[in-house]
Amino acid sequence: MRIGCAAYSYREYFTKGIMGLEDFIKMGYELGLDGVELTVYYFKSTDDSYVFKLKRLALEYGLDIPCVSVGNNFTEPEQARRKEQVDYVKRWLDVASKLGAPCLRIFAGKVPKGYTEDDAFKWTVDCIKECVEHASKLGIVLVLENHGGITSTADQVLKIINAVNSDWLALNLDIGNFVVNRYENIRKVAPYALHVHAKFYKPTPFGDEEIDYTIVLRILREVGYKGYLSIEYEGKEEAKSAVPRAVSFLRKAVGIS
Repeated sequence: MRIGCAAYSYREYFTKGIMGLEDFIKMGYELGLDGVELTVYYFKSTDDSYVFKLKRLALEYGLDIPCVSVGNNFTEPEQARRKEQVDYVKRWLDVASKLGAPCLRIFAGKVPKGYTEDDAFKWTVDCIKECVEHASKLGIVLVLENHGGITSTADQVLKIINAVNSDWLALNLDIGNFVVNRYENIRKVAPYALHVHAKFYKPTPFGDEEIDYTIVLRILREVGYKGYLSIEYEGKEEAKSAVPRAVSFLRKAVGIS
């Protein structure tokens, strides 16, 4: 397994203008990461000049860009709004391709008021199928995150993945997002994971106060997971002091000197 970090971990710095993605990439090198996950909320532009600048900077610092993450919603009741979301994901697939990222993180959505989960499920599957067609032409895998709503449980996630039934759709397993029966749900979906958000709330030298990483890493090893553990920090402590502890713990836990 390899260690990365999602730009979302430093969201406060980005929103306050203290940090840009260029700074994040340099910080990734300083932290000893293998790669950096670029969250689309913090791109200054999608112009080729800016995108290629980020790509070159990551190369300069010896870092992969294993994943680009979007924040879409495929459960919009209006068809026109869903089409906008599909087009949005397709545009970011094109950007991810230019960056050389092998996967793009996507969401499903929540059940809107006045509709059923079956409605939301059908909309999501239809939207993902259309996006998958575009992704497959670019050689990029869409990774659906368990992100509440109609992906709150392992069974809901697997229902979507099985309905789409494509090699170009897999799972972005967010370790912290299964609120009920966390480890049971993680165990069910782990075989489908191609990217993992290693969620941290209160990182310690031995793991996290809210997540038992002994169990999590055992599950991932049992299914033969070999990809990225991309740190997603969502605690109250300053990210600049908390994230390095998460990096240090994970490096030791997976046997990286």
